[in-house]
Parts: sequence; C-alpha cells; structure tokens
Amino acid sequence: MNERETIDGVPVTEEQIAAWAAEAEAGYDVAALKKRGRGRPGRGAEPSQVVALRLTLDEIAAIDARAEREGKSRSEVIREALQLPAA
Repeated sequence: MNERETIDGVPVTEEQIAAWAAEAEAGYDVAALKKRGRGRPGRGAEPSQVVALRLTLDEIAAIDARAEREGKSRSEVIREALQLPAA
C-alpha cells in the first residue's frame, strides 16, 4: 500500500482495506443502496431545471445580504422573488 494514499487527508491503512474487502465479500443490501438515491433531493413531483443567470456583483451582494438576513440560501431567495402573487 502506498503510504501517501489518503481519504480526506487521513491515511488509508491495510486494516481499513481489509475491513472494506470483508464488507464487500459479505454483500450489500441492494435495496438500501438504491433507496439512497443520487444527487440532490427533488423539490417536488416534477424534475427541476438548472438555469444559468448573469448578475452583477451588486445584484449578487443584495441577494446574499437578504439570504443572510433571512437565514435562507441564495437559491431560495431567487425562487421566492420569482413567485407570482395569487390572482
């Protein structure tokens, strides 16, 4: 084993590799692995789209200030700004 091999800066030992091999040989619960899903969780029943948006530094600063003030993410603030009032 190369002594420089690390995971998040922690050296990987021969003992850890042996434990991983034993775990793999014992088998995995495929249903549990599939249940974990991949990527970010959805926001609703329909798939979300990623949209690129160009903003000035001042606009970004204003969004970030509001997000910090309200304890929200930048994305949440932008989504809220796009919501139309009920008719």
